[in-house]
Amino acid sequence: MTTQAPLSAVPQLDQQLCFALYSTSLAMSKLYRKLLRGLGLTYSQYLVMMVLWERNDLTVSEVGERLFLDSATLTPLLKRMEQAGLLTRARAASDERQVIISLTPQGDALRHEAAKLPPSILQATHCSVDQVVGMKTQLDALRASLMSAS
Repeated sequence: MTTQAPLSAVPQLDQQLCFALYSTSLAMSKLYRKLLRGLGLTYSQYLVMMVLWERNDLTVSEVGERLFLDSATLTPLLKRMEQAGLLTRARAASDERQVIISLTPQGDALRHEAAKLPPSILQATHCSVDQVVGMKTQLDALRASLMSAS
């Protein structure tokens, strides 16, 4: 004989913060995939490009720190981006253990096309700029709390 927990004791999917974050992330990724197709970038590649557009000539570990990715995850992605002509990877003269990531002219030129994405994303959310900024602030605080707890 099996006993079932009362329905009120069973976690409900639609009441879970983790599922709201997960399903929203999936929806956002789908939107970005559509918008990035014209740039020839995946979402992960777009994130790397944004880091390099902010500050070029970074080490792999610096890019990884910004994206919360380790080198083992980042290296294959960077190799594909190098093969596509978007960036170069070169050993640092001062420390050959470090690999410096730099934009190529082709990669830098994508910056202008990518500037068109934020208005499209904002329009798709049906939110005001203030609402998006507020959500981002809350999510940043949540991430910081979760990272300090682990």
